[in-house]
Amino acid sequence: MLSATPLSSALVTAPQACTTCADQKPEAESEGASGLLVPAISGAALLAAWLAERNDFQREAWLGLYAASYLVAGWGAFLQGLRLALRLRLDVDFLMVVAAIGAAWIGRWVDGGLLLFLFALGNALEHYAMGQARKAIRALGQLAPRTARRKRGDIEDEVPVESLAVDDLVIVRPGERLPADGRVDSGAGAVDQSPITGESVPVEKSAGDEVFAGTVNGDGSLIVRVTRRAEDSTMSRMIRLVEEAQAQKGRTQRAAEAFTRIYVPCVVLGTIAALVVPPLLGWLDTHEALLRAIAMLVGASPCALAISTPAAVLAGVARAARSGVLIKGGAHLESLAEIRAIAMDKTGTITAGRPEIVDIVPIEGVSKDRLLALAAALERRSEHPIAHTIVAAAEATGAPMLGAQDVVAIRGKGLEGTLDGAALRAGSPRMLAESDARIPEALQRRITELDRAGHTLVAVLLNGVVQGAIALSDRPRVGSAPAIARLQSMGVRPVVMLTGDRAEVAQRVGEQVGVDEVRAELLPEDKIEAVRELLAKHRVMAMAGDGVNDAPALAMATVGIAMGQGGTAVALEAADVALMADDLGRLPFTVALARFARGVIRQNVLVSMGMVLLLIPLALSGTINTTVAVILHEGSTVAVVLNGLRLLAWRDRAT
Repeated sequence: MLSATPLSSALVTAPQACTTCADQKPEAESEGASGLLVPAISGAALLAAWLAERNDFQREAWLGLYAASYLVAGWGAFLQGLRLALRLRLDVDFLMVVAAIGAAWIGRWVDGGLLLFLFALGNALEHYAMGQARKAIRALGQLAPRTARRKRGDIEDEVPVESLAVDDLVIVRPGERLPADGRVDSGAGAVDQSPITGESVPVEKSAGDEVFAGTVNGDGSLIVRVTRRAEDSTMSRMIRLVEEAQAQKGRTQRAAEAFTRIYVPCVVLGTIAALVVPPLLGWLDTHEALLRAIAMLVGASPCALAISTPAAVLAGVARAARSGVLIKGGAHLESLAEIRAIAMDKTGTITAGRPEIVDIVPIEGVSKDRLLALAAALERRSEHPIAHTIVAAAEATGAPMLGAQDVVAIRGKGLEGTLDGAALRAGSPRMLAESDARIPEALQRRITELDRAGHTLVAVLLNGVVQGAIALSDRPRVGSAPAIARLQSMGVRPVVMLTGDRAEVAQRVGEQVGVDEVRAELLPEDKIEAVRELLAKHRVMAMAGDGVNDAPALAMATVGIAMGQGGTAVALEAADVALMADDLGRLPFTVALARFARGVIRQNVLVSMGMVLLLIPLALSGTINTTVAVILHEGSTVAVVLNGLRLLAWRDRAT
């Protein structure tokens, strides 16, 4: 019974059809006491009418009170049911109004009023419950400050965050929330990123580190250079994606809606048959047949079924978002619960995507600092992650930075340029093999050892003379091995690592993190083929990645999972799930949440359909009257909503 209209907006807007909630995107919902306004007024009028009737007040007085109760609780349902009936569609609102009118027709004013009162109360409670799920998302949008302290030269001024442009500098004092996405230009401090990534521990930030709007600066003062406008911030993107997710329906919800469209007309026909056939055959008199038909009409209405899945899905999506995981709809939440295999990209997904220097091997007579400086002279002109690592290491030595001229890239090999008139080259061992330079035996032996160990090597030559080599390694993320082990323990096997890197490097990383299978030296089209093979074998599988070259594979998998913080925009668009913390540990959490949500959905469907199957024979046999049918029916509707809301408080027991 989810409505697209706030109950508090006007009496005539209450309550709307649970069967039509799928056709409308909820825009707002009443929360707190205001959401109970309609059932409160209706209930008060109903109670007053009942007391007046019991105490022999004038008939006009208690009839007027009954009519007021009916109108307040049922006017919105009447309009909604009439609107759809004119389009040859019957819904639960129609059934409820017909049942209430039927009860009044035979003088059972209390039964009809109680039906509409509980129907309105159920709507109000559902609005409140669904509002609790959405509130977790709306709260994100209120985290980012409205203004920012912009710095231009020596001038500081307070400006709306919407007016900030890329490359503006903003000052963030200790304890303040960051107004925009950006990179730290100067200053250092710990930043609480939990609203974005779900990380419970503040993250240390210094010059060059990325920060996000809405996160909280700790005890340090930061000057941040804006990298995204307010409307493009990570926070804004999160809210937008979750809002879009509300419109994405899972298979269970689509099946329930399709069933309801056929089922409601059948209920109407069944009610007519229950009203007409028994008197014709002499089984019941018309009055008793009408009582039983109305009770059956109430009991057979699929309110609980229609709301059971949306309530659980929305709560599940909201719970995931609070932990830094964006799920783009109910279909993906359901699919996550069913995955039995997963493929993962290596660089930036299993590994951090930030190479670290593991060894510096200069020739005799050349210092390590000198070798770093020579390599950095060329790498300063490159945007490759390896180049950034080498330049940072050279700067950390404190030695003067060298600057090469005429730097050009040699595809697949490295860089070359000139330094004070001398030819300078830095690149892969392939470059060494193709050069005529003599490599000292000790250096060659060490290069071979490092290469076999799976490290990436950068050799440096000056005027054709080998100066040494730098070994780098992209280490696995701290949480990769535990996350993969837990996925395997949950029955998600095989875990396959896909990478375009060399087989030696891939095998070393694969052994470190414990994947079941390693496929290396793959082109983007090879990754697609690997995903296609896994789909054919396991039917439901996931793919996790972060780069542009992963996007096609992400789109092909049953569930595409992107690393949200470091992931490219293309990967995020292609993916169905985004891990905003770039933490694979969130993946088993999300699968566990999805499986719990699937269990809740199944419970809800079982309860809703079980109640219908119970009430129909009880009503037709005369075992229960309309009042009991109303209470049990509406009670089951509220029960499935509250059951779905358990997802908001769900905790991963394995963490």
